[in-house]
Amino acid sequence: MEWLSYEKKLKELGYSDKDIATIKPAFIFAEEAHKNEKRMSGEPYFTHPVAVSLYIANLKLDSSAISASLLHDVVENQGIKIESVKKEFGQETAFLVEAVTKVDAIKYKGIEREVESLRRMFLALAEDIRVVAIKLMDRLHNMETLEFQEKEKQQRIATETLELYAPLADRLGMWEIKAKLEDLAFPYINPEKAEWLKSQVDEKRKRGTKFLEKLKPELENELKQDGVEPVKISYRTKHLYSIWKKLQKYEMDFGRILDIVAMRIMVRDVAECYKTLGVIHKLWRPMPGRIKDFIALPKPNGYQSLHTTVFGPEKNIIDFQIRTVEMDREAEFGVAAHWAYKTPLGKKPEWVNKLQEWYNEHKNTSQNEILSALKIDFFKDRIFALTPKGDVIDLPDGATPIDFAYHIHSEIGDRMFGAKINGKM
Repeated sequence: MEWLSYEKKLKELGYSDKDIATIKPAFIFAEEAHKNEKRMSGEPYFTHPVAVSLYIANLKLDSSAISASLLHDVVENQGIKIESVKKEFGQETAFLVEAVTKVDAIKYKGIEREVESLRRMFLALAEDIRVVAIKLMDRLHNMETLEFQEKEKQQRIATETLELYAPLADRLGMWEIKAKLEDLAFPYINPEKAEWLKSQVDEKRKRGTKFLEKLKPELENELKQDGVEPVKISYRTKHLYSIWKKLQKYEMDFGRILDIVAMRIMVRDVAECYKTLGVIHKLWRPMPGRIKDFIALPKPNGYQSLHTTVFGPEKNIIDFQIRTVEMDREAEFGVAAHWAYKTPLGKKPEWVNKLQEWYNEHKNTSQNEILSALKIDFFKDRIFALTPKGDVIDLPDGATPIDFAYHIHSEIGDRMFGAKINGKM
């Protein structure tokens, strides 16, 4: 990509002339550094840092993060000293480049490699979330071009993506990035199942989208009468790997997955979210147990939205998601959506601090045990339970009331003798 095209994209994303002037020298430097280098696809290597930096720009991170994305491979691939980067581009950009390089420079194999990847990722998280954002975007672009790698490497990278990078994106609230990483990894992990599932879902998606398009004018008319004009109404197809996980949970019964296609309604503010929910329930009968209010009770990773499933016309079951534009951006980009470096908004999520503490306590444990425990404690699907005071307790899927009790306080865990489930002991 030529500089003028790149500059145009940055302007479209809202970057100022001052930001662009800061980024330009990094673009030119990286282009020159990688000029004789090719990717496995045969493309110029420079296409990779450019793609990563534009993903970072799309997250609306600052000019230092974009510059570091452009330069993230010059130290490792071209042997350029970090001192040179610091001299040319300043302390902050050099710090980010060096931190990304440290995460990349892993020479171990097998379990040791995976544990070391985790360790360095945690250290990077503790230092600056931008480092992990660059690593996630680096992995996203590598996954998009994974077809050019040899089969053994494809398997390793896809497995690592599924077990480490996708859950990490999820914990940072970067839900769309997490889903893309999972969908890109799935065909390499289980090609036959991925192909079969895609053929099954394609037809259901077409049918579902066609039905929702037919329904849209009726809903818009009803919303207008109640004074709500949606900013946007779109149709979201559930990501392939997410459907696969649900199918495994529901004994491969497609009939139990009610949200393969959902209508997503974006409105101006929180009041309109609840108003829209009321209009939908006035039009169609809601399904018991399927109304979820993640606005009043956001998920620990920051996700907010109203979800409801209704019995629609022609015996169709319809899934709705209602949120503001800001909530939609957060659902896609997580902590990066309200990035403000060195302000309270830019601080690390609480679970990052807990993760750091946990790792420090267990660093002398065997590699196998560390990896196993981490996959249970931090990278498994999450369930959220409420305390009587309304606090949200974040637990791994499969947790029991005993885990909940210990999470509140060890003494409660030690003394508990039973639990009430749906009002029964």
